[in-house]
Amino acid sequence: MNVDNYPKITIIMRGYTYEEAMVIIKVLTSFNHQVGVEVTTNNQEYLKIIHDGNNKYGDKVYIGVGTVLNAKQALSAIAVGAKFMLGPTVFAPDIFKIAREAKVITIPAAMTPSEVVEMLNLGADIVKLFPASTLGPSFFKAIQGPLGKQRLMAVGGVNVKNARRFFESGASYLGVGSNMFNHSDVKTKNVVKLKKAIETFIRTVPE
Repeated sequence: MNVDNYPKITIIMRGYTYEEAMVIIKVLTSFNHQVGVEVTTNNQEYLKIIHDGNNKYGDKVYIGVGTVLNAKQALSAIAVGAKFMLGPTVFAPDIFKIAREAKVITIPAAMTPSEVVEMLNLGADIVKLFPASTLGPSFFKAIQGPLGKQRLMAVGGVNVKNARRFFESGASYLGVGSNMFNHSDVKTKNVVKLKKAIETFIRTVPE
């Protein structure tokens, strides 16, 4: 997977059952790679979700792994087909090495300009600024003044009301967790409402 093809919006899938996760991935096939999905390592069946999701729907949905904290998790997720990996913190050099060899996109997290530069220097394809709601949209514009335009993702507290502000302030990508769907729509596997929620977020992406 080439970073130039990475979708503008990534759904963060945390705390979902296997069945719920597979329904959401299937819904995403309607959007043909416009929205990606990260399956976090603190889902009990995260490896099975990534494996089966790729087998059934990988031609229409980019599926990756989230909450990567160590090399073991990175290797396990790559082995079942993860196309990208995100973390809640900076990545250690061994994670970058594993990802490079497997041609998997790396999206470590940072909270300061120094951490952003450190991750870019180690080879990050995209740097996730987390928690974005604490930093605020203006932070994205402010740090890219001295650093130049960078591939930055806003994650943490992103919702449909502030999404466009993050884009307009210089975020290239958004990661959206619990604010993507109404919890009851996930529980009842309401495909129509899940699809509508995704469409609403897609409309926040600038042309």
